[in-house]
Amino acid sequence: MSDELVTIATFDKSFEAHMYKSKLEAAGIECFLADENIVGLNWFLSPAVGFIKLQVRESDIARAQNVMDEKIDMDDAEIAENGNEEE
Repeated sequence: MSDELVTIATFDKSFEAHMYKSKLEAAGIECFLADENIVGLNWFLSPAVGFIKLQVRESDIARAQNVMDEKIDMDDAEIAENGNEEE
């Protein structure tokens, strides 16, 4: 297998893309977000560019899919979106 980048997921929300990116990085998988800036600057272009793409090396696809299949606690997602914790 080569080390070319492969898109394993797409997102329309930056915070969600970053949550999964953080999950993969915590598992020791190097990953990248493509087109995040263009979507952030003009979200109307999201469909045109194919949304924010989470990419991993081809050799890491199986491991990355296993990590992606693990559920994210949506309470944590709400905190990430709002930028703070409720007391």
